[in-house]
Amino acid sequence: MRSTSRVLPLAFTALILLCAACGTGEPPAPATAPAHVELRPVVLATTTSTADTGLLDVLVPLFEKGSGLRIKAVAVGTGQALELGRRGEADVLLVHAPEQELEFIAAGHGKRHRAVMHNDFVIVGPATDPAGIAGGREAAGAMARIAAGGHPWISRGDESGTHTKERALWKSAGAQLAGGWYVETGQGMGATLRVASERQAYTLSDRSTFLATANLDLAVAVEGDAGLGNYYHVIEVVGPKVNAAGAAAVADFLVSQEAQTAIGAFDVRGQRLFFPDAVK
Repeated sequence: MRSTSRVLPLAFTALILLCAACGTGEPPAPATAPAHVELRPVVLATTTSTADTGLLDVLVPLFEKGSGLRIKAVAVGTGQALELGRRGEADVLLVHAPEQELEFIAAGHGKRHRAVMHNDFVIVGPATDPAGIAGGREAAGAMARIAAGGHPWISRGDESGTHTKERALWKSAGAQLAGGWYVETGQGMGATLRVASERQAYTLSDRSTFLATANLDLAVAVEGDAGLGNYYHVIEVVGPKVNAAGAAAVADFLVSQEAQTAIGAFDVRGQRLFFPDAVK
């Protein structure tokens, strides 16, 4: 009887509390209310050319509107983008140095290497063309002539996809990069083009950034070399800190019909800058 006399008051108290809650017309609050958790942005490490041209300003809002996810775009050289992936500080990469990309994947840092788009590289320089290379279609030969004459050359020098291509061309040219004629900026393509313009020097640029950068006192000198193709691929980063679902969503979007159509339609002052490769 003693134990019953203790249980009944507790049960009676609980019943009163429950009725009081019902009387308010509101359901009782849960013991632990779920906190609002905001999904972190998907970190896209990409090249300066996609930012400098304005292409990211088209693709990012298109993806965010359709997916409900957010993108944090980091525009750096391809070498830096790949390093961010190695460190797990990026979820997905849009880059343009195929050999480095395949090494990155072979080392287990990435997966699903897929073509997105292409354009080409061009050698640009002063309209006066002191090296006499204008109209040529053989890049390494033109660069050998620039080096032999000590004509000013501005290099990105930043381990980007453009810098990687430039170094391969210098190797083919057999040139020694010594002397005051050769200068590295350590900066992106837009900034490097502006330095070349100010100094009336030659440089290697992707055609898109050259066309999109206003007020340059430079002209295309060499184009059309088969070795000047510039191919962009998307890679999903692999690692414990990676937002894998977000990376897959961004990568799938970039090769989708919607994104490929937007890439093909993107132009600056009436000139197409990129050509879609994922949807033929």
